Amino acid sequence: MTSSKLPLRVVLLPGLLGLSFAAAAQTDPKTITTAVPILTISPDARSSALGDASVAISPDANSAFYNAGKLGFVKNKYSFSPSYSPWLRAITDDMGIAGLSGYAKIGQRSAVSGSLTYFDLGTISFRDERNNDNGNFNPKEYAVALSYGQKLSDNFGVGVTTRFIHSNLTGNSISTDAKPGNSVAVDLGAYYTKDLTIGPHDYNLALGGAISNIGTKMTYTDPTQADFLPTNLKLGTAITRELDAYNKITFTVDANKLLVPSRYYENGVAANDTVAARRNKAKNDEIRAKSVVSGIFGSFSDAPGGFKEELQEINLSAGMEYWYNDLLAARVGYFYENKNKGDRQYLSFGLGVRYQVFGVDGSYLVPNSRQNPLAQTIRVSLHFNFNKLEEAFGPGNDSSPVN
Repeated sequence: MTSSKLPLRVVLLPGLLGLSFAAAAQTDPKTITTAVPILTISPDARSSALGDASVAISPDANSAFYNAGKLGFVKNKYSFSPSYSPWLRAITDDMGIAGLSGYAKIGQRSAVSGSLTYFDLGTISFRDERNNDNGNFNPKEYAVALSYGQKLSDNFGVGVTTRFIHSNLTGNSISTDAKPGNSVAVDLGAYYTKDLTIGPHDYNLALGGAISNIGTKMTYTDPTQADFLPTNLKLGTAITRELDAYNKITFTVDANKLLVPSRYYENGVAANDTVAARRNKAKNDEIRAKSVVSGIFGSFSDAPGGFKEELQEINLSAGMEYWYNDLLAARVGYFYENKNKGDRQYLSFGLGVRYQVFGVDGSYLVPNSRQNPLAQTIRVSLHFNFNKLEEAFGPGNDSSPVN
């Protein structure tokens, strides 16, 4: 990889993460890029199989990543889940995302959760402007989070997450000024669940909302070049129908929007166009100078294309989950991102098994294009659930569905 004076998030992250096509991310200024986009990737197989639609699905060991408000409704006293996904398998074999998440119930109405997400970006060979070898480096990123969720009533809960983020993309391979970036962030979540009987059928309606990664900007070199974290608003619903005593099916839909400035201006300027370069630098400096709070509120109205472009920044996820006897699960989902904002579009499939304290989930992505770097992406998650709540606190403490 060639060294450059472009910000590190533009040089490294789009191609390495496959979050959007590398060409689009580096030539189309409509594509939104942030620091540490790993924070937007579903770490577990169940959620990824549902097209990442997870803010309102039934709670499990990975719930805090999507919505800490669900923690008050968990069904076990203790649960934890390790996950792993080889990343960009179609083009490399040395990248991977690993995660470990778990919770502990601390009363009948509340729980705490902890998680670690670790991203190994493989080995990168750096080159200078003359194609001289600048050495190899193994970039790594990780996030450590602690969450608390409280059930405020039988149907409504809220939660909060604090997160420490570390990103080391270059070491000193590009510049002696380069250094790892660190940041702290907060998530806020709310969850509502209600059992309903309509005619002869039993349903569960769930609503979820969360704002994730409200935090300090990430700095790798010059503090004036600090990048926004991927602050994200998630809203969704999940409807579960009990088909009979052994079969149930859930339909879920999420909408996501990044709450960061819609546009940076580093790209698309000819090398000899100094006037345009100065103008774009001034615009870029103005955007970077925005505070996190200003970036959040301004993100609803700052797209250069107006309201139409703002709508293009909303990603949609939908999924369906079928359970037989709370033992075997089958899942399908779809993720949609507008072609002007990254063009990630893919089907997802997955299977799951739960038996006593043990469970396993798997998922597989089928993107809209064979050239998409997300092709052949798989995730595997294990689940270990201990002490049903009726065993820990007595019967009748929680009636929300859980998987």
